[in-house]
Amino acid sequence: MSQQPHQLYWESTYAITVALMTQYPERNPEDVGLEELAELVEGLPGFADDPAMVTERILLDIQTVWYEEATNS
Repeated sequence: MSQQPHQLYWESTYAITVALMTQYPERNPEDVGLEELAELVEGLPGFADDPAMVTERILLDIQTVWYEEATNS
């Protein structure tokens, strides 16, 4: 029985960050623009939100947490 990924929504900032770090361990969040970040998030397994609902603030929050986690590990 395969395990389903948890559903991810735009407001799930930390869960999205963990998923990004798992899916793209070689990526540096400082090198990812907001448009590309939105595409990466939308392509994550379990992403279940409406892509049209994203805002710049949400993407900046995700990028900030991703950067903080990447530099603290």
